[in-house]
Amino acid sequence: MVELVLRIGFSLLIVFALMWGLARLVRRPLGGRRGAGALAVLSRQQLTRGSAVAIVQVHDRALILGITDQQVSLLGEADLGAFEPRPPHRDRLLVEPDGDLPAVHPDGRPAGSLVSPRTWESTLDFLRDRTTRR
Repeated sequence: MVELVLRIGFSLLIVFALMWGLARLVRRPLGGRRGAGALAVLSRQQLTRGSAVAIVQVHDRALILGITDQQVSLLGEADLGAFEPRPPHRDRLLVEPDGDLPAVHPDGRPAGSLVSPRTWESTLDFLRDRTTRR
């Protein structure tokens, strides 16, 4: 009985090892190259369920491609510099000349947290202004 369990366990171990090896072989890119290649998708915008526009970098060129279920068409070329990654900007508030922080970020988002007294004061001031009869 113990011999049967060992045989089944050993056989199962061999099957799992073969599956793992095949999975690694399938994931390996063709040609054996690793790392970034000469082709990269810089941007993609879905237009409809079956069509999209993509910006693809091929060496030192940026190509605009129209993609459908049936074909891929070259629409034109773009400036590659426009699609290079930009350094991340810091999410800082602009300080007003009197040293007071504004109620909004430079991009228009509200500043402060919900538990901040300043947030509640500015909300109440806004509501008072909107509900005052003139």
